[in-house]
Amino acid sequence: MPLDYASPQPLPPGTLVRVPLGRRDVPGIVWQRPPQAEAPPDLRPVREVVSALPPLGAHWRQLVAFAAAYYQRGLGELALAVLPPELRKLDDVQLARRVSRLRKATAPVVGPAAPRVVERAAADIGAARADEVPPADLPPSRPPLNDEQQMAVQAIGAAAGTYLLHGVTGSGKTEVYLHAAEAALAAGRQVLVMVPEINLTPQLEARFAERFAGRRLVSLHSALTPAQRLKHWLLAHLGEADLVLGTRLAVFASLPRLGLIVADEEHDPSFKQQEGARYSARDLAVYRGHLEGVPVVLGSATPSLETWQRVQEGRYTRLALSQRIGGGVLPRVRLFDMNTLPRQRGAAAPALAPMIVDAVAERIERGEQSLLFLNRRGYAPVLHCTACGWKSGCPHCSAWRVFHKGDRSLRCHHCGFSERVPRACPDCGNLDIAPLGRGTERLEEQIAELLPGARVARIDADTTRLKGSLEAQLGAVHAGDVDVLVGTQMIAKGHDFRRITLVAAVNPDSALFASDFRAPERLFSLLMQAAGRAGRDAEHAARSEMWVQSWHPQHGLYAALRKHDYEAFAATQLEERQAAGLPPFSSLALLRAEAREASIAQAFLREAAAQAQAAADEAGVTIYPPVPPPVARVADVDRMQMLVESPSRVALQRLLADWLPQLHGLRTVHKGVLRWAVDVDPLAI
Repeated sequence: MPLDYASPQPLPPGTLVRVPLGRRDVPGIVWQRPPQAEAPPDLRPVREVVSALPPLGAHWRQLVAFAAAYYQRGLGELALAVLPPELRKLDDVQLARRVSRLRKATAPVVGPAAPRVVERAAADIGAARADEVPPADLPPSRPPLNDEQQMAVQAIGAAAGTYLLHGVTGSGKTEVYLHAAEAALAAGRQVLVMVPEINLTPQLEARFAERFAGRRLVSLHSALTPAQRLKHWLLAHLGEADLVLGTRLAVFASLPRLGLIVADEEHDPSFKQQEGARYSARDLAVYRGHLEGVPVVLGSATPSLETWQRVQEGRYTRLALSQRIGGGVLPRVRLFDMNTLPRQRGAAAPALAPMIVDAVAERIERGEQSLLFLNRRGYAPVLHCTACGWKSGCPHCSAWRVFHKGDRSLRCHHCGFSERVPRACPDCGNLDIAPLGRGTERLEEQIAELLPGARVARIDADTTRLKGSLEAQLGAVHAGDVDVLVGTQMIAKGHDFRRITLVAAVNPDSALFASDFRAPERLFSLLMQAAGRAGRDAEHAARSEMWVQSWHPQHGLYAALRKHDYEAFAATQLEERQAAGLPPFSSLALLRAEAREASIAQAFLREAAAQAQAAADEAGVTIYPPVPPPVARVADVDRMQMLVESPSRVALQRLLADWLPQLHGLRTVHKGVLRWAVDVDPLAI
């Protein structure tokens, strides 16, 4: 809760200050005092007022207050957490110097030869730099809008509201963003553009920087150094930045003249924070747009079912882009039934069906490219002993260690524990230990063996760790130096590959039968996005295709995928969820607890449930028994979770607000509990 301090002069709400707390001086923000509240006597004085910066605006404070209340976090905790860490370390004098340097750097240079400056994140790690680009008399190319794009731009510019820009892959959603941004900038407003992952969408940043070469564009994301993040935040807060492009943390950027918010790929789970305040940047963007009276554009080829349902209810406006730019057709989707392959007893299924290998070879002969999508990195998900059945489990987690052939290691993707591959089975000494299953590293090796001479590249988290490696590999693909691209979901979205005419999804079935009710939605979205990488050049679109290798080709999800029929898939999923009382027809919260022993975490959650049971029954809220998550142990810590469900969002929020403060005291009784947290609107269950 807010604390009171004395100040010799009135301080406007939003002013940054330093105040004493115990024996330390800590940063703080002046908040609006309730009108009826009286100041207690003998207050400690404010140590320092940061006068170098204008106060944080009323809309920003309302956004933070709403997020703190909705996601059940402390107001001060969230307000300070979303500010740049460097801002909290500098005093008024130091900040004044920074601001003075920024204002001098951004002052316009008079004269016909003055270069245009764009402050943005470099494509490799987002390092800030100033680029000189041609003067305004050499504008970038501006492709003409088709009728659907023109209608979308006009609708966005006509009135504030939340718009779903529902366009098939390659339909020109980015061009709509650019035109809507242009109108907002012409009116003297700032534009916020959010993307799920900045390093996966360098082309979007490049297009905005090219189109608005005379404007100042800054980025806000976790790859920036603390100094860069502060610099970019200050440019936005001072109104010097015209465009802010960032990941989910950018939703809290201080923008005094905000005029437009765009959330590209709004369905992407990366918009949901998974640590600390577990907020949804997409949902907060919608709230912020409503708060500030500005348009919010949610773009996607496969909208989240929550967004789609709000369109059906008339709360959001759908703007459809049903055709690809240039009139190109969507790729033909073909299914291969893995059950039809002849198999030898004990032999593993081949990496790719013969007809898919032939299709890849045809593309190579024509000088075209293929993309092989397998959402599992490493060489194999597990090593096993053929004699005693030993498997490469992680000693610290309830998960397998993945075999990475490149460095001959067994690596846990949950806790990071890594060891060299043993020469023999640790249990029985058998020398015949073999990989089980397939990851991208193994698929890359196998396709190179099947197609000798083919130029094969792999893009996943293992091959893109070094600075600039992702951009270098993407550059090779765009330059035509790669015949076959193998990768995870990193390459399935956000890339405009002009030469790819074939996409193959290798055994994506596991999500069809997952316990998480959102798994089919995520799989359909990912496959639709992957299919959209093929035939983006209208000249090649007619012969582009997607193959899906499946053991369950008759599944209804694949039937909708074959027709590129998102609406049919969404209707089926929403019908099932409504019958089961699942979101978006109910609201969920997940209470998590961690301890060295599962029984300790379970006891904490059970007592927590007992405390709230009477109130929950009265409010019509269901509290389910605690259960372990799919990966129950990580880094020697056991985890348990308890689902809380209500048909009423308001009833759930009221229960959480009354219940959760009691759990701080409960933890003192259950001393073995290491951490507990609540996740409102969880994406993974």
